[in-house]
Amino acid sequence: MLTHPTLDTLHALGLHGCAKGFKDLAADTAATALSHAEWLGLLLDHEVTLRRQKRFEARARRAKLRQSAAVEDVDYRAARGLDRSLFLKLATCQWLRDHRHLILCGPTGVGKSWLACALGHKACREDFSVLYHRVPRLLAALDLARGDGRYAKLLASLARADLLILDDWGPEPMAADHRRDLLEIVEDRCGRGSLLITSQVPVDRWYEIIGDPTLADAILDRIVHAAYRIDLSGDSLRKRRPEQIEEA
Repeated sequence: MLTHPTLDTLHALGLHGCAKGFKDLAADTAATALSHAEWLGLLLDHEVTLRRQKRFEARARRAKLRQSAAVEDVDYRAARGLDRSLFLKLATCQWLRDHRHLILCGPTGVGKSWLACALGHKACREDFSVLYHRVPRLLAALDLARGDGRYAKLLASLARADLLILDDWGPEPMAADHRRDLLEIVEDRCGRGSLLITSQVPVDRWYEIIGDPTLADAILDRIVHAAYRIDLSGDSLRKRRPEQIEEA
């Protein structure tokens, strides 16, 4: 069998998964019993698996998630009021397909950012594009972009993501420019994308943070009524001994 020329051809065609599968099968004596169709099927399986992995890795890099977290590692034993059935439902990512939102509220240290990143990681695995931003830094970036002509481009990049994670919303009141920024971000996602917002501030106090009643109505009407809610409580998980901490 012309193993090396075949491998070279597969690599030249960009079929690196097929090439790896071909090499593995050629080294497996049991593979001689396979039919041509079975060989081809296994090669294609290798190719599909490799391409899916590369797409996931690219999406995860672009997402820039704050923490390395996975939905399989969620600690449901922690006393913080996490609804296991709801979280498992969210982990299917159907809410992203439906263009719904998620609000995660609770005191500092109960794992809001970790859970948000876990859902972002799962979204990347399900082939959704994700962007993670801490709200204070995003607002600062928008201020800079407003001054140097990149504002429209930055807003467009936020709008393209299937899931936009806005971590650490509040508690400081918003400036007028930031209220308008948030309205643009939310408006761009209506019926086209999902938001995941984490906050230490309960939703019923978000009007105070936004400040302007008219803009607050416009913003929250587009978020809250189309959102799942998770309200966490309890002591900070960071108070536990380091060997006990699975998430932060």
